[in-house]
Amino acid sequence: MKNLALWCSRRKRTVLGLWVVAFIGLVCLTVGVGASFNDSSDAPAAESTTAYGILAQAGLYAESSTTTGNIVWQVDGLSIDDPSVQADVAAMASEVAAIPGVQAVASPYDATNPAATTQISAATGTAFATVTVEDGVDIDAISAAAHGLDSSTTQTAVGGEAFYVQPGGSHGPEALGIIAAFAILFLMFRSMWASVLPILTGLAGVGVSMLIVVLASNWMNLSATSLTMGALIGLGVGIDYALFIVNRHRKALMAGKSVPEAIAQALDTSGRAVIFAGLTVIVALLGMFVVGLGVLTGMSRAAALTVLFTVAAAVTLLPALLAMIGPKILSKRQRAELVQLTAGTTPASTAVPSTVAGRAVTPGRSTRWALKVQGAPRRMAAGALLLVLVLAAPVLSLNVGDADASADPAGSPTREYFDLMSTGFGAGYDNAVLLVATTPNDAAGAAFTDLVAQLSSVDNVTTVGAAPYVPGQQVAVASITPGSSPQANETTDLITTLRDDVIPAAETGTDLQVSVTGTAAVSMDLAHALMSKLPLYLALIALLGFLLLAMAFRSILVPLVGAVSNIATILVGMGVTTALFQWGWGTELLRVGGGAPIIYIIPILIVGIMFGLSMDYQVFLVSRMHEEWTHTRDNARAVRVGVAETGRVITTAAMIMFCVFASFALTGERIVAMIGMGLAVAVLVDAFVVRLTLVPALMKLIGDRNWAYPRWADRLTPHLSVEGAPEADDDSDPLDAAAHPVGADAGSTRPTTA
Repeated sequence: MKNLALWCSRRKRTVLGLWVVAFIGLVCLTVGVGASFNDSSDAPAAESTTAYGILAQAGLYAESSTTTGNIVWQVDGLSIDDPSVQADVAAMASEVAAIPGVQAVASPYDATNPAATTQISAATGTAFATVTVEDGVDIDAISAAAHGLDSSTTQTAVGGEAFYVQPGGSHGPEALGIIAAFAILFLMFRSMWASVLPILTGLAGVGVSMLIVVLASNWMNLSATSLTMGALIGLGVGIDYALFIVNRHRKALMAGKSVPEAIAQALDTSGRAVIFAGLTVIVALLGMFVVGLGVLTGMSRAAALTVLFTVAAAVTLLPALLAMIGPKILSKRQRAELVQLTAGTTPASTAVPSTVAGRAVTPGRSTRWALKVQGAPRRMAAGALLLVLVLAAPVLSLNVGDADASADPAGSPTREYFDLMSTGFGAGYDNAVLLVATTPNDAAGAAFTDLVAQLSSVDNVTTVGAAPYVPGQQVAVASITPGSSPQANETTDLITTLRDDVIPAAETGTDLQVSVTGTAAVSMDLAHALMSKLPLYLALIALLGFLLLAMAFRSILVPLVGAVSNIATILVGMGVTTALFQWGWGTELLRVGGGAPIIYIIPILIVGIMFGLSMDYQVFLVSRMHEEWTHTRDNARAVRVGVAETGRVITTAAMIMFCVFASFALTGERIVAMIGMGLAVAVLVDAFVVRLTLVPALMKLIGDRNWAYPRWADRLTPHLSVEGAPEADDDSDPLDAAAHPVGADAGSTRPTTA
């Protein structure tokens, strides 16, 4: 690492030029080639997907270039079939039909429309027209024409598949996170350059990687959400990784080293930890492949690529920029102290715990906290564990599924459409549960007919529709309209009842085979498939994380404590997400509607991302402890020095990540808000409660056994050096510096770092 650092610092303009050329070249390629994102989920095999396959083979289901949507209106003070209402609707329908790309408008007032009677609810004064459109039609023009019906007595809304719009990118909230990160860095470093460089480095890594992701979308199955996911993770870890290196570089400068020497030491210590931490995040992200869902594997590829480039920027671009800036990375006060130090005079103060004019300097906050934890390890561990349990408790009621329009923000177009349609036609109006039957013989056909006759008596079934069975027919379909929305527990109960009780009874003694599908059934099957693989995924990344930490720190208990505490942080993230978005404690504040089931990919994402981020802090904390243990063989001192010297930078890094993740939660997109807030709170808890309280308290209680490693394991596992080989006099205990007067070490001309 030292050789890389020295090469980058000596050829700083070359390194900067290569990054600039790479960025410009990728921009040109992206403009020329474009993007080709898709939202194919590659859902795992399940009963609901099998049913669609049967329909496709029978020619009853196929991709089409047309889609349908609904225009719904509700009148107040008039009859729904009042002549004036019919006249206004007829005019609106003619205007909509004239829009290019509109193939048909089926009005409830059209005598030739066979479904006209099902499109009117006289009791509630509600009716709707079905619009069939081609791909690429101007839905804004249709919506504008439809809202021409709005008046003091008529309320109108549009919805359905034809009017669905993919969520667009956010416009500004992420910038708030970057601004907040700059403010936190400036408060920590009191230097403009030291505050700007971590952000520039993070943006450089994210920018290059995002361009590559856009290009890769032309050859790989990637969704547009992959860009948001990559940016969210990349910004957080990129700024943090650069922060750790800048912090170590500044300490080396204050210890009297030259700029190139300081860069080399920073990369040989914190740079190694950055690479190791980045690898753990990448491993956790790529572990999502075991889940087998295309949209998740696409996100994991994009996020892993972003982390890779943020690490590359931290260990190449950042050293070049540090070499260009030189001592300006320090604050003015520190530069003045450094000048005094070089001149051989005693500085008025130091940037680190030391002594002044023969008296001890009060230890910093991190040192005082380390002493407090070590002074009462059992009480501190119990308090931290209790807080973790309280925050994680909501996960016990986790309900995984899809949020429907009933959970959309009040006043949004989708919510207005849902309210009008559900008032007139029930909450399950657009939630058909399909029964797809294979009927190889007439006996099976007769059994299917009997099944359809029984369906109306099943709880939560509003209407049943099915064409009469025709002898020789191989596939038959029945459509059930539930009385509840897709996200409701009643809908899930209905599907379960059909699959476990009603259908098996009908199939008994016949060759009839019936599969249940539909929007709610697909969501239910997908959630079950993903959640069933969650334990395997968690076990896999926990094992890999344990092995990596064991190789790095030659210990069994330290990696075990790390793995268990990582799982605790993951449960906090999932618990907070459940409380905020399922219970609805934070949905209105974040402008994402009301409480609803947690989208099925969220638990997988939180597990993968949070495990990697927790490992980051564990690596930075324990690497400093291990460094001190290697020199002194004093566990209490190692734990104390580890917390004292990394506490400030870990808490700063956590605050930066919190701001970045929380800013994404302000985009107004439910899935992004879930990920952002879940990660934001989990990161804070991980840093303050888990890493700087629970872990050191446990390590204090365990004692020297923390660092025990069997000889057979030592022979089998390769050696990894995470902390490099820093000089011994840069690693003194902060308490030693505060306890001895100036002149105790006459041979040392450098202030002690902490």
